Amino acid sequence: MPTGSRGISLVLAIAISGLLTAFLFLIPSSNASTLWAALLLSFSISYLLISISLEFLVFREIGNIYGLLEKIQKKDLTEIQDKSIRSTLSPLKKINKVINSYALARQSEIDTLKKNAEFRREFIADISHEFKTPIFATQGYIHTLIDGAIDDKQVRMKFLRKAAKSLDSLDHLVQDLLTLNQMESGVIKFSFTEFDLLELVMEVIDELEHKAGKREVNITVEADLTKSYATIADRQKIYRVCQNLIFNAVKYNHDGGEIKVSLKLSKNQIQLEVKDTGPGIPPEDLKRIFERFYRVEKSRSKGKGGTGLGLAIVKHILEGHKSKISVTSVVGKGSIFSFELPLEKKKSDSIEEI
Repeated sequence: MPTGSRGISLVLAIAISGLLTAFLFLIPSSNASTLWAALLLSFSISYLLISISLEFLVFREIGNIYGLLEKIQKKDLTEIQDKSIRSTLSPLKKINKVINSYALARQSEIDTLKKNAEFRREFIADISHEFKTPIFATQGYIHTLIDGAIDDKQVRMKFLRKAAKSLDSLDHLVQDLLTLNQMESGVIKFSFTEFDLLELVMEVIDELEHKAGKREVNITVEADLTKSYATIADRQKIYRVCQNLIFNAVKYNHDGGEIKVSLKLSKNQIQLEVKDTGPGIPPEDLKRIFERFYRVEKSRSKGKGGTGLGLAIVKHILEGHKSKISVTSVVGKGSIFSFELPLEKKKSDSIEEI
């Protein structure tokens, strides 16, 4: 029994031409030449039309569906492409489109699962490293004291202070992890109030002035003191954002370096920019510095402190304010971090503009 398009076309064409010739044979005026002409013409036209229809509307689409199903069975979805189908002459094209869309959706899910699995592996490795450092340090101090050093008052106090410092670092890490998790899950709510962003920046600088002074890092503020920098945001969280950005600018700067904090006004926005003269960030690291625990230093040195979660928290805080953190950096020249908040205009200013 014929199964290909040509075989089926041949059988159908013979049947159609035979029926047409038999019908014409019943007409008294039909002669032999007319019957042969009708037979050949009807056979040729029927064969061509049926063959083309079956080949392009049925068998080719069935072949595509089989090929697609084989790729799905082999889990080889890398070469599947999203093809928009305008013509709907064959219902098989619709089936092909549905299967193709399903395969693309599964491929997207597979890619997402792979990324999540890789992220989990990196996260477990990172958090294990971050927890291990203060825990091992504290264990070392405590066991040293147990082994007899506790009898020496000077050594005892020194080791207890170091153990307390390590436990404080561990506490900060846990608190930052909880904060980040609560932000991502939407547990932490934002409390929006009106405040002056310039005043907040000056408070942060006053807090970090001692740390900057130890390394002779000079912090300057560039702003128009005659203007108002009032905004509506969560003051406590924006304080943390500014604190983190300026603290990082101090921490990763050179001794005797410069930090410039600029506030710029536009029609409806306040842009805050923190510029340092540090070593800069390589281009391959710029896209990842807002990930949890990601550090530019490949040695993962803890010498400069921090939990490695600060910029991730900054990113989530600004996203909660419908803003985003931007960064540009040149290796050897420094980095610039910036974000925007809405400008809250005074009523008098609004009246003047009208």
